[in-house]
Amino acid sequence: MYMENHANENEMSKNEEMISENNEAAENVSAQQETPAPENGTKEGASAENAVVDPAIKLQQELDEQKDKYIRLYSEFDNFRRRTAKEKLELIQSANEQLLQKLLPVADDFDRAEKSFKDKSDKELEGFFLISNKFRKTLEQSGVKVMEINAQTEFNPDFHEAITQIPVPDAAQKGKIVDVVEKGYLLNDKVIRFAKVVVGS
Repeated sequence: MYMENHANENEMSKNEEMISENNEAAENVSAQQETPAPENGTKEGASAENAVVDPAIKLQQELDEQKDKYIRLYSEFDNFRRRTAKEKLELIQSANEQLLQKLLPVADDFDRAEKSFKDKSDKELEGFFLISNKFRKTLEQSGVKVMEINAQTEFNPDFHEAITQIPVPDAAQKGKIVDVVEKGYLLNDKVIRFAKVVVGS
């Protein structure tokens, strides 16, 4: 009888141990399942915080955009202003060039008239020379200069226009200017009329 009771007590203790172990396992499983829940809640809270943009950051971004637009607009306006000023200057220079080109034949007439005078010391010619000198000074003040050409000047197609060639006795004069038929003129170092010359051959 005693043996039977003792065996029953052993079985009961084993059953209690098994129940305790099962309860602990169940608690561990439930703990593992419940643990990620706070993490998900934290992530959702962080994403919600990120979704709300700081007003100061938004204002700074808008300010940067406006600054960039202003800089681009100012650059475009500055380029337009420079281009307009350049075009205006070129237009003025072009108008002056055309006017001065039309005045060059008048300078040629003064030269021809001066060469036709036999006595240049005649007092009656003082008025003519006064007008001629004033006219030449006006051209010089406008930037017009006469090309300097002499008998030993090499022919240069950038400045000279050969109207004819003549044979020369000296071989050193070949390819050089022998005579000037019409003077050439420069406007601020730019050719406005080529010099018409005779070249030795």
